[in-house]
Amino acid sequence: MKHWPGHLFPVILLGVLAALSFWLQTIVERGETPPAKIVRHEADTVVENFSARRLDENGQVKYRLIAPYMMHFADDDSSELKSPTLVAYRPDAPPVTVSGRNAKVSSKGEVVYLWDSVVVTREATPGRPALTGTMPDLTVLPDAGTAFTPSPVEITQGASWVKGVGMQIDNEASTFQLQSQVSGLYFRVREPR
Repeated sequence: MKHWPGHLFPVILLGVLAALSFWLQTIVERGETPPAKIVRHEADTVVENFSARRLDENGQVKYRLIAPYMMHFADDDSSELKSPTLVAYRPDAPPVTVSGRNAKVSSKGEVVYLWDSVVVTREATPGRPALTGTMPDLTVLPDAGTAFTPSPVEITQGASWVKGVGMQIDNEASTFQLQSQVSGLYFRVREPR
């Protein structure tokens, strides 16, 4: 006579081990694929009458950025501004003001991209009139004191004017360089008698 309960124990044990293995595999697979997080470019902060200043190593204002409206985005830590104005200061030189209808500022403020009716103005000095440049867009590197655009540019100073496509600005050296298709008319500024 055969003893069935003794022969069934290994079969039952194998069945329980198989069920446990299947259950553990299911639990592990669920943990390996967490639900995907959807990242959206949505404003997390809105500021009205925004104003920021950067100081140089001597505590003097190097540049100032103001706007009536600023939105900050957490996904890339950037900011977008409406009607921004960036004013760069240098010792013994007139301030340079850059304005536009819109701007985007990188996460640490190292790049300011302005677009829609950008105007760059260097204030007048006793020896020369104010200089004004207009262009559709401009990328400014405020800490370096430089800016550039690949777009058409028109610059006026008094009755003189120059046009071109593409421009490099170096505020530290008080120079600008037009890249191509340059034309213009220069009138010498006469000293007052």
